[in-house]
Amino acid sequence: MSDAASPGTAAVVRDDGAVGVRNRVLVLPSVICSHVVAERIADRVPGAVATPHDHGCAQLGADIDQTKRTFCSLATNPNVAGTLVVGLGCEGVQSDDVAAELDDRGVPVREVAIQDVGGTDECIDTGATLARELVEGGSSTPSAGVSPADLTVGVVVGAPRESNTEVAEPVVGEFVDELVDAGGRAILAGVERFVAHPDEARARATPAAAEGMATTLERHRDRPAKVRRLQRMADDTPFDALTGAIADRPVEEVVEYGAEATLSEGVALLDSPSEFAEAATGLVAAGAQLIVHVTADGVTTGHPLAPVVKVSGDGTTVEALPEDIDVDARSTGGAALHDRVLAVAEGERCRAEEHGVTEFAITRVGPSM
Repeated sequence: MSDAASPGTAAVVRDDGAVGVRNRVLVLPSVICSHVVAERIADRVPGAVATPHDHGCAQLGADIDQTKRTFCSLATNPNVAGTLVVGLGCEGVQSDDVAAELDDRGVPVREVAIQDVGGTDECIDTGATLARELVEGGSSTPSAGVSPADLTVGVVVGAPRESNTEVAEPVVGEFVDELVDAGGRAILAGVERFVAHPDEARARATPAAAEGMATTLERHRDRPAKVRRLQRMADDTPFDALTGAIADRPVEEVVEYGAEATLSEGVALLDSPSEFAEAATGLVAAGAQLIVHVTADGVTTGHPLAPVVKVSGDGTTVEALPEDIDVDARSTGGAALHDRVLAVAEGERCRAEEHGVTEFAITRVGPSM
C-alpha cells in the first residue's frame, strides 16, 4: 500500500476550526430516484463523492424525519467542503428543502432537480458545473498536522464473536483510552449490546446521558425477534466484554441516529444497529471524521465520506484478506492502532480507500411504502 496521500486526502482546517481528515464535496441524492444522476455528476468532478441510497420517497413519519436529519448532519461533517443536493422533483424529501436547511446552517450548498432543469442529461451537466463551483470555492487551509484532540472517531464492532470480544476490542479500547485522554471523542455504534444488558448499560451512563440511555433502551426493548438477532447473541456475552472497544469509559452522551454529537470529549453511544453500512453513515452524521471497524467476518467496504480502518482479531480472516485488513489485532496493541489512525487522518489511505470500495445506507425507523 502506498504511504502517500491520494488527491483530496490531505487534512484541512475549516473556517470554524474543525479539522477535516478528507476534503470532499458531497453530491447528495435526496431520493433513490436521483442517485444514478448524482453518481454520474460525482464521476465527472474530481474531489466529489456521491452517496447512493434507497431513501427519500414513500417513507412515513419518524422515518422520513430521520432520513432528512441524516442528510443534513452528513453535510456538516468536517470532511465535507460543500454539498450539492440532487433531487427528482416529486420526492418526499425535497432537495430544495434540504438545501435551504443547509444554507441556514452556513454549509456551502447548491441544489438541482431533474424535473426542474429538463431531464437527466441536463441535470448531469448542470450538476457537474455546480459541483465544480463547490470544489473550486471550498474555504479551508491545509492542516499542519492532526492531533488526537482534533478527532472524533467512530467505532463499530461486528457480531460478538470471540475474536472480537477477546482479541480485537481490547486493542480498540486501549486506543480509545489514549484518544480520550488526549482530548478526542469516540462514538460507539451498535446499541444491541446495551439493550441486551440494560442494568449494566444504565450504570455505565453518566447523569447527563441517563435520560437518553433510558429512552433508547425502552425504544428497542420490544423489537421483533429478527431485528434482535445480534442482541440475542449478546445476551450470552458479559457486558464488560461487549464494551471492550470503549474500555471502562462512561457513556457521556446518547446520540440519536442522524443527529450530531455535542460532547466536547469523551465517549458517546450512537443509537444505531451494528450493521456496518448503516452504522458508518450514522457515525459520520454524528461527526466522526474517521471510523474504526472491528470485523471478524472480513467486511471490506469503506464509506464515501470517511476513511475506515479495518481491525480484525480473527486469524482466518486476516490470512484470507491480508490486503483488506489494516490492523491485525492478534499481534499489535492500542499504540499501533493509534499510530495507524493518525497516519490515515493525516492522509495515508486506508485499505478500503486503496481499493475504492464504499457502501452507504441509512437505518430505518419503521416501514416504508
